[in-house]
Amino acid sequence: MSIANANLMKEINLNHVRQVMKRMETATKPQLASRTKLSVVTINSLVKELSELGELFEDLVVPSNGGRPAQTYRYNYNFSLALVMYLTEKEGQVLVSATVVNLKDDIQMKDEHIIPVFERDFFYKIIEHALGQYPSIKVIGIGIPGQAVNGEIKVSSLRELTGSRLIEEIESLYGLPILVENDVNAAVSGYCLKHREGEQQYLLGLYFPNGYPPGMGIYLNGTLLRGNQGMSGEVKFLPDMPDWSLEMTEGKFTQAICRIIQTVNAVLAPDRIVIYQDRVEDEVWMSAWQAYQLRYPMPIYPEVVSEHTFQEDFESGLRRLTLKELEPGSA
Repeated sequence: MSIANANLMKEINLNHVRQVMKRMETATKPQLASRTKLSVVTINSLVKELSELGELFEDLVVPSNGGRPAQTYRYNYNFSLALVMYLTEKEGQVLVSATVVNLKDDIQMKDEHIIPVFERDFFYKIIEHALGQYPSIKVIGIGIPGQAVNGEIKVSSLRELTGSRLIEEIESLYGLPILVENDVNAAVSGYCLKHREGEQQYLLGLYFPNGYPPGMGIYLNGTLLRGNQGMSGEVKFLPDMPDWSLEMTEGKFTQAICRIIQTVNAVLAPDRIVIYQDRVEDEVWMSAWQAYQLRYPMPIYPEVVSEHTFQEDFESGLRRLTLKELEPGSA
């Protein structure tokens, strides 16, 4: 076997042991050999290397069926950390949230700031503080109400972000990989993390924030569908949409919801559509949707469900997507 092939095989085996240890948390070498189907000799070498790196550390010594006691190894979930940040509007101001999580998605620190308008320097100070406190941070995930294209934030409900190249600046300043994710995409991912059946479904999430245009995320069998340059789901560009910044009657709002559901169902035919909105009672828009189906029948309809957990799903989904960047082979 060539040196290159041997090195590749070793890296594959190392990653395999990493994934098994993440799931098991603790294991002896014989247990690892059994789970990975690798030889005990190979496991000995890989465990030694991972221990020297700091990814594994020695834990308890346990009995071994009458033989010599066996050393247990524990996975170090703090070996790599992620800084997960998001920006959102809150009562006319900007909420900046920063959370540090480990590889088990355990929160190590969470901090929130409300500022009148988005300021780059303040944002950078938050990053610098987190990096100073947690030097094991190896990736930064940023959730925004908008979409970045080729490093430029093309659309955003936060005016100060539109047209900026914030992501490139952060990468240049701190030398870490940056994940930027649309808020609705992250929320759909978080919803499917919570409702495991969604992982195997074709699912859409529609978010109707108060005073801002709606957005949509598309999730198919465990993967976000982003479209050309990540611009899928920009339903605010559909024709004949109302001015979402204005107050509107229940009837006008529910009709807009119904048209969007009908449109995306005709084009995408998902299994389920999750609606996030707080403008009207669920019974009101659901009743309007049932009446709309009678007027404009289609051969099939998705299951349509209402959720009021957008922020929770957004945060958990963003953490999940950021941590994926730390998995071997994700770069």
